[in-house]
Amino acid sequence: MMQPDRTNDHANDHAGQPSPIPGPGLYIAIWVLLMAVSLFTRPILPVDETRYLAVAWEMWHSNNFLVPHLNGETYSHKPPLLFWAFHIGWNVFGINDWWPRLIAPLFGLGTLYLTVKLALQIWPQRQHISALAPLILIGCLFWALFTTMTMFDMIVAFFSVLGLLGIVIAWRAHGAGTSSCKGFMIFAIAIGFGLLAKGPAILLHVLPVALLAPLWGKHLEGLQTEAKPSGLLGWYMRILFAVVLGTLIVLAWAIPAAAAGGEAYANAIFWGQSAGRMVNSFAHGRPWWWYLAVLPPLLLPWFVWPRLWRATQQIGKRCLDDSGIRFCLCWFVPAFVAFSLISGKQLHYLLPEFPALAMMMAFMLTTSTVTKNVTKNATPNVTTNERPDSLQRSLWVPVIFFIFIGALIVFTMPGLLPEKFKTRYPTMTYEWAWLISIAGVIILWLPIKTLRQCIIALTGLSAATAMAVHLIVMPMMMNSFDIRPLARQLGGWERQGIGLAHMNKYHGQYHFAGRLTQPMALVGNSPNQLENWMAKNPTGRVVTYYNPGKIPTAAKPVYVRRFRGTYAVVWDVKTILAHPGIAYRK
Repeated sequence: MMQPDRTNDHANDHAGQPSPIPGPGLYIAIWVLLMAVSLFTRPILPVDETRYLAVAWEMWHSNNFLVPHLNGETYSHKPPLLFWAFHIGWNVFGINDWWPRLIAPLFGLGTLYLTVKLALQIWPQRQHISALAPLILIGCLFWALFTTMTMFDMIVAFFSVLGLLGIVIAWRAHGAGTSSCKGFMIFAIAIGFGLLAKGPAILLHVLPVALLAPLWGKHLEGLQTEAKPSGLLGWYMRILFAVVLGTLIVLAWAIPAAAAGGEAYANAIFWGQSAGRMVNSFAHGRPWWWYLAVLPPLLLPWFVWPRLWRATQQIGKRCLDDSGIRFCLCWFVPAFVAFSLISGKQLHYLLPEFPALAMMMAFMLTTSTVTKNVTKNATPNVTTNERPDSLQRSLWVPVIFFIFIGALIVFTMPGLLPEKFKTRYPTMTYEWAWLISIAGVIILWLPIKTLRQCIIALTGLSAATAMAVHLIVMPMMMNSFDIRPLARQLGGWERQGIGLAHMNKYHGQYHFAGRLTQPMALVGNSPNQLENWMAKNPTGRVVTYYNPGKIPTAAKPVYVRRFRGTYAVVWDVKTILAHPGIAYRK
């Protein structure tokens, strides 16, 4: 059984000189920098972020905090926790758009902190794992980009790690023969609020780890006595009780909400948007192997770092003897398989599993050995005789890779992009990609001597890349994704008593930014729908959409604004009546 030497927490540091264990200041600073750039460079993005704000706004101005609504209709796609979090900030700071943009990222920051706590529970005698895991996590380019976005999955990630922290606390108490109520209460609360955040998906992230506890907890580091098989029945009964308790938390909202929202809404929140979505996704359908194909790029820059691959090779199958690695595999593998089998797939669905990957990478890097002749039952030495210049050379592959990517974007991206894309999104400042290359050159120049410095350098490179991406797309975001000018115009017309209609499906993108208080009429979905609405609203305005180059020239619209890859065009009723068919998209 592999039991690494724990007398040296500072594995892989140069010349045996221990480096101080970094606190949270570094990853907090990186998070603040990423958020500052995000808030400066992009607006609230349609249609997802604007939709969530629209739902929260309708709950706010209607004073109905029980049943979410979107454009006057019940909104059953998501539970209300995120919207309630918006309301908390609005009560304190007043109505604004910056507070909602901080909610999910703050949960992401909290996830980094909980990752430290969870790693300390799993490997209490190897603090370097807990110190490096959050840096590796925020150093994943995928995490660095998504941590700035208003998405439900960051909230789910927070409660997933919180629930798993509770499970480890409970198992330690269970193995020691003491009360495990504290751990199970944490587990139950995490499940309850995870259900309020995004529904039953939280169970895919935490329940397999709890059920597989005998597999990973048998030799948990620092555990004085292991749980006996006779005590496992009590363990599983407590898991069941915690799941029931967590379910009661969400039912405290769902039952009165179902009664108030009606039969269709009740069916949707209890079935249609949970099990029904898993069996047959309504959107984002992709093949089962899709996550296998996209996972490597999501793990940049770590995926192309030879030092990590060498560390993994050195430890090999022996890492499976470590309870912490087993814990992380019981976390990642079942969720990865489950999401691969579900038809609907999005990149951010896997965010709650990234802390597991970060902890495993931290373990590999800090536990690997370069000493030879380690027998099967020998205790591997976690100290290393690896030269500092060897550590620095290990950075060449990922750093040069990113330097090349930066130069490639500057010199070739404008020519490689298809004309259709450049027509839809004409404004991009590719010169900002030099920031990636400059950051890489600086890293190659710095005297990096320790493993921790290597990880900090690559995390900084990833953060610089995420900032460069924001700066590159900033003109496009402000030109094609900023719906505020049109939304404010629509709000002004509504306050003047002018009727508003929207062709075909509406995602609520204008409601919050325009502070609209009435639903926009949906027209164009059935015969004579537009004509009937115009008859009742002779001074009304209709929002339509056209592809570039397809805006009719036979009449002058009231307002034109880029909207993502199309143009949002507003017509008045008189113009539509004078030019039949002009409102229909070409």
